[in-house]
Amino acid sequence: MNLLGNIIWLIFGGFMVALEYLVASIILMVTIIGIPFGLQTLKLASLAFWPFGRETVASPRADGCLSLFMNILWLLVGGIWIALSHVFWGLILCITIIGIPFGKQHFKLASIALTPFGREIRYKR
Repeated sequence: MNLLGNIIWLIFGGFMVALEYLVASIILMVTIIGIPFGLQTLKLASLAFWPFGRETVASPRADGCLSLFMNILWLLVGGIWIALSHVFWGLILCITIIGIPFGKQHFKLASIALTPFGREIRYKR
């Protein structure tokens, strides 16, 4: 079921979302200061490319003040707008019964887009 959901996701917009994250990541990594943020957008791109069957969890080794500071900086610079766009598309997709699984994936992307530092993406067991 996850394979079918991921294929439908890619066809109906997931590929474009992942491509946007990938391009943003490349642009961010051009500067040395943007490399940590580029790595986080790569994390978002991988989840946007194949979201079904994966989950985000807090990383046990990232409980320091650096990840907190980077999350605050991320939130102020643009993370809030990324998360709000995913919430918007999630709400739009949840209007129909068929769109609910895809809306839930946008909500998952919104949660990691809000605070990506200190989070990991794992396959569900």
